[in-house]
Amino acid sequence: MNPIESGVAEKATITLTNPPATHQTAGPVRPRVLILGGGFGGVRAARELRRADVEVTLLDRGTGHVFQPLLYQVATGLLSEGQITTPLRAMLRRQRNARVILGEARTVDPAARRVVASRPDGSTFELSYDYLIVAVGMRQSYFGHDEFSRYAPGMKTIGDALAIRRRVLGAFEMAESLPTAEERGPWLTFAVTGAGPTGVELAGQIRELATRTIAREYRSIDPRETRVLLFDGLDAPVPQFGEKLSAKAAHRLAKLGVELHMGVLVTNIDDTGLETKGKDGTVTRYDARTVLWTAGVHAVPFVDELAARLGAEQDRGGRIQVRPDLTVPNHDNVWVVGDIMALSGLPGVAEVAMQGGIHAGREIRRRVAKRPRSRRDFRYHNLGSAAYISRFHALVKAGPVELSGFTGWILWGGIHLTFLAGARNRAGAAVTWLLTLGRGKRRERAIPFGDPRGPQDSFPGACS
Repeated sequence: MNPIESGVAEKATITLTNPPATHQTAGPVRPRVLILGGGFGGVRAARELRRADVEVTLLDRGTGHVFQPLLYQVATGLLSEGQITTPLRAMLRRQRNARVILGEARTVDPAARRVVASRPDGSTFELSYDYLIVAVGMRQSYFGHDEFSRYAPGMKTIGDALAIRRRVLGAFEMAESLPTAEERGPWLTFAVTGAGPTGVELAGQIRELATRTIAREYRSIDPRETRVLLFDGLDAPVPQFGEKLSAKAAHRLAKLGVELHMGVLVTNIDDTGLETKGKDGTVTRYDARTVLWTAGVHAVPFVDELAARLGAEQDRGGRIQVRPDLTVPNHDNVWVVGDIMALSGLPGVAEVAMQGGIHAGREIRRRVAKRPRSRRDFRYHNLGSAAYISRFHALVKAGPVELSGFTGWILWGGIHLTFLAGARNRAGAAVTWLLTLGRGKRRERAIPFGDPRGPQDSFPGACS
């Protein structure tokens, strides 16, 4: 990150040896636990240590905990970003042994037991630790075609969701002002790459936005004519839910008006659309001014740095291979949890991250208490998966139990409200869902002036 005075100010490096918070009094030095990442795994680990005789520092590059499974609802104007985020400081305000620092981890020195992090202004500082928990999460993967990101944003952060909202809503505004159907068509065509849960949910919500919320709000266009194209290299959507539920998802999406293009690879994306290649080698071009990417994930750059420093192995997605107790081989005081953890093929879902964070916290608590029991392996309890398809229709799979339709939707709502942080957020989301279901309203639709594909136009007086 560049200094505020471009090219002039030097980036200062300051050593910060975990000073106690101002409310603490002098006393024996307690073990220092450093948690990198304020997502599901990091927050659960911190909370698990609330009664441990340790000093907890949680480092995150954002100030809020984001409920990522609902990012697609922010992207389509159903929920506000405030309804799926909770300030990390508010979450840990009653935990006297914990503090939160805004920053991004850059490198780690395992011998000296310290992490170098950067502040928003680019200056760096050091954080020392006795125990380290890494839960920094994943980023969008373009499978070696990072140039696609310019035209097809992913959806991993609040910023991503707001950028997608601007593109989606901005596309309708662009189409409304164009004079011919030929010019409007590409703006009313939305392409979503990746038919996993996120892609399916996003595609379904765009169709519902067009056919229910804004169907009668425009004069030159008919939003109900909006095309939503869903692409994937596999033969069916959401295959992780099993053949039966996958078929039901495909049927529901088709009924909703989503055009499924399965068994094709996206080979090129530009400013006006994308190209795909079928299994028979056929190349097809689609004109779509809005392309959204949900096809894959890869570990964030810090994970590569961490693996190099620890001498750890990584899988193809950049995840770090861990031992059964979630520690890194040859580093008994370093745990890796969540999406960046590679162990027995466990999926990168919120429940794995939460259980992993709890496990790491318990292991540290046991060591600090000097209990004689040997370290315990991590055991994941699969509580199931859920995906929202459309109004009154969702998929839920938990072991042998497979639900869809209205029953699945009820259970989907209960699961998400249970794990959404903050009573206010839960109540707000529930009320918003009920109003949207009943009347089709989506109030979170404000976007700035300017090209929806480019940076925000901040020029004052643009309408003068």
